[in-house]
Amino acid sequence: MKAPILENNNVKLTLLDLSNYKYLETIAQEKDLIYYSPSDISTPEKLKDYVQFAVDGYNHKTAIPFIVYDKKKKVYAGATRFGLINWKNKVLHIGWTWIGSEFQGTGLNTNMKFLMLQYAFETLEFEKVEFRIDERNNKSRRAVEKLGATLEGILRKDVIMKDGYRRNTCCYGILKAEWSAIKQNLKQKINH
Repeated sequence: MKAPILENNNVKLTLLDLSNYKYLETIAQEKDLIYYSPSDISTPEKLKDYVQFAVDGYNHKTAIPFIVYDKKKKVYAGATRFGLINWKNKVLHIGWTWIGSEFQGTGLNTNMKFLMLQYAFETLEFEKVEFRIDERNNKSRRAVEKLGATLEGILRKDVIMKDGYRRNTCCYGILKAEWSAIKQNLKQKINH
């Protein structure tokens, strides 16, 4: 499996691996950046372990991790990933997304998700893309809802967080049949 390069005028997504993750060390240490994630990237060692786990997923064809480059600001902004890739059922998850605070609210995330959704539906020809979000993470839930994803249900107390809290996980999805309308809507957003 060769990792794609996904890019437009605003963002470039390339394979995140042990050769480039150090560009993210400063951003990864921002306070509460991934508060609603069970992962820990708070130290250079923990970030390296996080990336190694993503690389292992890539090697097993269950994940494609990306490093995010903001083309407007000409700097690395964070990371995102296709994960839990189910090639048989043509379903994957988009998640493990974090970008530094200076990039939040700039439209960068919408550009990233547009490129990823387009690749999932049009190149991989998958049938469904899912997003799983901590029920308490209203900012991420609103962002996914703005993309056009539908809340399909809530998994109760299914993930243990770093502090021992058992979170409820909101499951959102976009179906291939919905992509055409969502694509038009997102194109308008990213071209403004």
